[in-house]
Amino acid sequence: MMMGDDVESGNLGPYQDRPRSFPNMRSKPYTPLIFRVLMGINVRVLVILLLLGFGYVFYVGASTSPIIVFVFSVCIVSFLLSIYLTKWVLLKDEGPPEMVQISEAIRDGAEGFFRTQYGTISKMALLLALVILSIYLFRSTTPQQESSGLGRATSAFITVTAFLLGALCSGVAGYVGMWVSVRANVRVSSAARRSAREALQIAVRAGGFSALVVVGMAVIGIAILYSTLYVWLGVDSPGSMKVTDLPLLLVGYGFGASFVALFAQLGGGIYTKAADVGADLVGKVEQGIPEDDPRNPAVIADLVGDNVGDCAARGADLFESIAAEIISAMILGGTMAQHCKIEGKCKFPLIFDVVVTYLYRYPSGFILFPLVVHSFDLVVSSVGILSIRSTRDNSVKAPIEDPMTILQKGYSVTIVLAVLTFTGSTRWLLYTEQAPSAWLNFALCGLVGIITAYVFVWITKYYTDYKHEPVRTLALSSSTGHGTNIIAGVSLGLESTALPVLVISISIISAFWLGRTSGLVDDTGNPTGGLFGTAVATMGMLSTAAYILTMDMFGPIADNAGGIVEMSQQPESVREITDILDAVGNTTKATTKGFAIGSAALASFLLFSAYMDEVASFAHESFKQVDIAIPEVFIGGLLGSMLIYLFSAWACAAVGRTAQEVVKEVRRQFIERPGIMNYEEKPDYGRCVAIVASASLREMIKPGALAIVSPIVVGFLFRVLGHYTGHPLLGAKVVAALLMFATVSGILMALFLNTAGGAWDNAKKFIETGALGGKGSDAHKAAVTGDTVGDPFKDTAGPSLHVLIKMLATITLVMAPEYPI
Repeated sequence: MMMGDDVESGNLGPYQDRPRSFPNMRSKPYTPLIFRVLMGINVRVLVILLLLGFGYVFYVGASTSPIIVFVFSVCIVSFLLSIYLTKWVLLKDEGPPEMVQISEAIRDGAEGFFRTQYGTISKMALLLALVILSIYLFRSTTPQQESSGLGRATSAFITVTAFLLGALCSGVAGYVGMWVSVRANVRVSSAARRSAREALQIAVRAGGFSALVVVGMAVIGIAILYSTLYVWLGVDSPGSMKVTDLPLLLVGYGFGASFVALFAQLGGGIYTKAADVGADLVGKVEQGIPEDDPRNPAVIADLVGDNVGDCAARGADLFESIAAEIISAMILGGTMAQHCKIEGKCKFPLIFDVVVTYLYRYPSGFILFPLVVHSFDLVVSSVGILSIRSTRDNSVKAPIEDPMTILQKGYSVTIVLAVLTFTGSTRWLLYTEQAPSAWLNFALCGLVGIITAYVFVWITKYYTDYKHEPVRTLALSSSTGHGTNIIAGVSLGLESTALPVLVISISIISAFWLGRTSGLVDDTGNPTGGLFGTAVATMGMLSTAAYILTMDMFGPIADNAGGIVEMSQQPESVREITDILDAVGNTTKATTKGFAIGSAALASFLLFSAYMDEVASFAHESFKQVDIAIPEVFIGGLLGSMLIYLFSAWACAAVGRTAQEVVKEVRRQFIERPGIMNYEEKPDYGRCVAIVASASLREMIKPGALAIVSPIVVGFLFRVLGHYTGHPLLGAKVVAALLMFATVSGILMALFLNTAGGAWDNAKKFIETGALGGKGSDAHKAAVTGDTVGDPFKDTAGPSLHVLIKMLATITLVMAPEYPI
């Protein structure tokens, strides 16, 4: 698809003769406490502290493994690149004063909500940390921990510290995503007045900054925690813990990240979709005014929601995904190395043999492999981000390619480089003389994961992009009414679950058998590489996570830019550019959600296996199967499936209740201030922002508490029952069934919700391009109804399920010592 000269050039006509001043909503700019403290420190002192920090990081890294030093170096370079991208974006102009005023109002609303929301989350995290501490002080210990002298108090302290560190890093990841989006949106709006290509590049680079920081923090956070524990506990020294047991101490980090991500996604999702639904129902359907029209009192709340729901929440979500995948893969790598008796130093058959021999020991290679993969992810994704350039003179009028095509070219570059670096990483770290060809099998496992990611992106794009038949058929159904639009959207969402499930199934079984036939065997001669092969496939799928997150962040930034253009009443040609970017952004957001649910499925499978291994170590007996023919176990499975549906219902209901409050407020303002429609009176934007903020914080508690409390309560209840019936592992088995069924139900439900919601949104966008009567037609009104129904599906319940699935796995892993008697 090619865009015309007028769209590309953004031909600037005279502004419409309407007032374009907006109420000054600026309050005192919000800066998090940690940054205020840092800014208050003398520059020389700060430099010394930074140098000491870097010195400590590299000291513990060098004391642990040269691989850790490599990981630290790559992460620091990626942070420097992210700073360059930030400065590049912030040097772009913000446009005319009316754009700046709107942007400042959005920024204040987003930062104010973030401060309140994360203040609430931090209090809940501290409370949960005390609960974990109490439980761990009275739990049993494994034989490995007893032999290494790791007591209950030390184990409790490590787990709680890891939990709080994971929660803190997840919160920072969310703040970074929101910080850049509220500053890039107005710059994209301003660039759209000149060139679509420049606007695209700014949005991509702003998203790239957030992506590099999120992935880099996930990697360096785990690396610092691992190396600190390695040095502090004296791992691998006589009488101390073995390196293969160390990853189990990291599970608290993953749980902390999941905890914050769940509430961030719930609160942000309720905020953004309640405001969106309320604005659309009254503005578009009842008053017949365009989307993001400045006369709509809920429009600022809607634009704020894009930042706190799609940017901050998604940053925390992807951070949690990567952290959970790294930790589970490290646990499985350590377990496999232990079972296969992989010990000693490796001879890497290249030149400089003496130097390379020192690079790693066998067990560390298998354990630290996930960190290296994601370090290379930062490298290859950076190349992909920088490959999207504004290469021609913006003053020359010429059509450009469809933005989606440009983004896909960058993704293709990233994919090719990921294949090369992944293959090199397996040869470097997974080569062992016990099975010389094992590294090749694991490289193929990684290729399976990379192909799975690409196919998932393509499938989601097929079902949500209006260039393809499913969305066009959905749009056509709108021409016969609201009911047929809803029926078509639901059926499309249900159908869209088939192909992803088949792809996940094929990838799991392929990776498992590639790993199983790698030649690695345990003491009894049984193949042991199957689960690790699946872990490597998951790493392959997430080996381009930074670029995927970049495409996701592009969506809400483009959406905000379109809102700023509409509110500041720029010429129609400028709005056409932002509309095209917004439609592409809807597709990239949907593809990211498909990617996230695929990675969640694979990561949950790994965490489930790690859970069974940990239960077996604490129970001192084998735990390899879960028999659902046992009534109590079957009940656990039913409870797991019920949890998914109840959680989704409460999340959608929360959006509905909050949206009702917004609808009533917007209607009240239109009635009491009739001059709003004629631009004679200004809407009270702040009132809608306050309503949505307070309601979303209140509504996020119930579904979030359900997700946290359910597995703990079920495990304890059936543990007590098992005690009286003589089944010591009953509690652990019931929780395993709950986790298994919840994962399966959650995958299907999330696929349905994400795809149906995205398809409804883009069906509306397709009609707004002029098809089927265009804006204001009966078909458009029906499509708006479908989009309204799909809003809580795709941006609240669906994304929250990604996090819920992995959080259930991490919380059961953390609580595993308490389930067996």
